[in-house]
Amino acid sequence: MKLILEGIKQAFILIFTGNKEILNIIFLTLKVSGIAIIISLIIGIPLGFFVGLNNFKGKKFIVSLINTGMGLPPVAVGLLVSIFLWRSGPLGFLNLMFTPTAMIIAQIIIATPIISGITLSAAAQVNKNLKLQAFSLGANNLQTMWILAKEAKLPTLAAIMAGFGGIISEVGAVIMVGGNIKGKTQVLTTAIVQMVRMGKFEVAIAFVIILLIIVFAINALLTFIQQKESPWWNSKWMK
Repeated sequence: MKLILEGIKQAFILIFTGNKEILNIIFLTLKVSGIAIIISLIIGIPLGFFVGLNNFKGKKFIVSLINTGMGLPPVAVGLLVSIFLWRSGPLGFLNLMFTPTAMIIAQIIIATPIISGITLSAAAQVNKNLKLQAFSLGANNLQTMWILAKEAKLPTLAAIMAGFGGIISEVGAVIMVGGNIKGKTQVLTTAIVQMVRMGKFEVAIAFVIILLIIVFAINALLTFIQQKESPWWNSKWMK
């Protein structure tokens, strides 16, 4: 119990004293995961809606791939990215190994199937008659997709939360492709691993608390937006 209390104390000291090292780690954590989740949303949401709202040959195979990707082990992703970015690999000439860019690539591969899978499930629940109504009113394919996407926006927010939570707390792939280089590729999760290895459990607990604060703050914001958009929330406050 004393160890945990000391960790909480250390967390507040690191945050409120403006410790440069921890601020850099927090900034890099948010930068890497932020860029990764934005790119994952750009790829994953349209893919999920396209697969979920259309019937085409090979759809079951694509859905199976997405569902498999949702449970893809992060270490497998780390290995795959490492093979491609290693000096002797197909993309070795880019010199991306042990850089934040490599970490972003790994996180995109992890988050995109999660976002696509949840979006796909949400799209499948949309009333099919709405699609026919949109076409009957003269909407083109892109406009129809946008109308249907608006109907499934609440589950889409859940997809964002799941995708972000899956990558900001990930350590296996990130440490494999980033190398946990202090001041360059060290993020909160990899810093926690290093502190534990060094026996600095108070600092490790402090880093965990900071990570939980960040995750809670972002999820609380997204949850507020989700509830504000829900019919139950609107009906409650309209009374």
